[in-house]
Amino acid sequence: MSAAAASLFPVFLKLAGRPVVIVGGGSVATSKLGSLLDAGAQVTVVAPQVTPEIAGSTATIRRGPFEASDLDNAWLVVAAGPPAVNREVAAEAESRRVFVNAVDDPPNASLYLGGVVRRGGVTVAISTDGQAPALAALIRQALDGLLPEDEIPRWLAIARDQRIEWAATGVPMDQRRPLLLRALAGLYEDRQG
Repeated sequence: MSAAAASLFPVFLKLAGRPVVIVGGGSVATSKLGSLLDAGAQVTVVAPQVTPEIAGSTATIRRGPFEASDLDNAWLVVAAGPPAVNREVAAEAESRRVFVNAVDDPPNASLYLGGVVRRGGVTVAISTDGQAPALAALIRQALDGLLPEDEIPRWLAIARDQRIEWAATGVPMDQRRPLLLRALAGLYEDRQG
């Protein structure tokens, strides 16, 4: 199977304290910055000019054109510049084995950032393999409306407690889902009776 035809491998990254570079200082770069800072990444923005939001953020700003050395020690790079710059960033990132999100430029990306729903400690991410980001955003919006605001923390607490119990008693992985489903259903049996 060719790299282009291979399925994507969904993953959640721990970026806290890790260097991440955003190349570009416009609205697209601005839209990526908040979630990277929220994840605790040490973000450096490289661009000749930046938006006021970037300038007012906690990100380190290096004003000027992209240079290969901007990726020194980076764990991740977001290429949010003009297409020619994104190609240069992607080539340098590939040579360094650093994943790159080339915004709205799938051929130059080795990862795609999906639509994300966060609710009470649960994170759901949606991807269209970089083909239709607007569709991912619509699906994210629909899921956000469907997931109950107040219930997810309760579900998570039960799942966490059950997991601790199962690990202590040696419950096999393949038997855990039905047990969790029963435990969660127990939340609602009291309401019906």
